Amino acid sequence: MFQKEEIQKTTETIIGPSVKLEGDFNGEGDVIIAGIVLGTLKTLGNLKILKTAKINANINATNIIISGKIKGNIKALKKIELTPTAKIFGDIETKTISIAEGAIFNGKCTMNIEEEKKS
Repeated sequence: MFQKEEIQKTTETIIGPSVKLEGDFNGEGDVIIAGIVLGTLKTLGNLKILKTAKINANINATNIIISGKIKGNIKALKKIELTPTAKIFGDIETKTISIAEGAIFNGKCTMNIEEEKKS
């Protein structure tokens, strides 16, 4: 999802480890979070949450890779990936999910799979 070249070409916003963002964040491009976010976080692009990130917010994005800590509900249009350092305390809604060994997920998961039409 996030190759090195893609990050340089498509990432529009990086919230560094020393940054604290409070309120509503709305974007259209790819976002990388390494700091603290309180409120809501929405982007039409991809979202990468690094190990240093601490988020207390509801999140919406197309694809999400999580390595940090989140308290809040998460909705991804396509895919959510939880790495071994991910800590999630909230509900997840997505089409596809990948949970690595060691990740913590305390909540419910709803898979939005479109049923194939019977011919």
